[in-house]
Amino acid sequence: MDFNELVRKRYSSRAYRPDPVEDDKVRSILEAGRLSPTARNDQPVRVIAVKSKEGLAKLEEAAHIYDAPLAFIVCADRDRAWTRSYDGMKTTDIDASIVTTQMMYEATDMGLGTLWICMFKPDVLRRNFDLPESYIPVNVLAVGYKDDQTSKNHGVRIPMDEFVRYV
Repeated sequence: MDFNELVRKRYSSRAYRPDPVEDDKVRSILEAGRLSPTARNDQPVRVIAVKSKEGLAKLEEAAHIYDAPLAFIVCADRDRAWTRSYDGMKTTDIDASIVTTQMMYEATDMGLGTLWICMFKPDVLRRNFDLPESYIPVNVLAVGYKDDQTSKNHGVRIPMDEFVRYV
């Protein structure tokens, strides 16, 4: 399928079958993230793949993952991220978001459902997964075989003339 078709097909899945995601698919998703562009190619993003029952239980203490059998905790190392000299802005969130997006679309292309989660307790993630001090957890990507058809607002988008301004 072409890229725009893939983008239109993807939605936030909030129901998953208990079937585990195969290791080759996990590796392919991770490879899509690893190959992602980052600012100045500094590659500050680190991913924790959570697929064991124990790991998923620890993750559930921090975020609702809707019984997904796999989740990725996407972190950015603030000590490795590029900093814009004009105002000191670090690219931690941007780089981690690019990585997560590529992983999300790779999972979608393989017929898996995903949910990008930003509603989590960073302190619990930090404690439960022994994150180094410089690692900033940016988001969690829940992944699995979908057990739903669509989300309530899938496909609802603002009109193009509201989205873009040409000058």
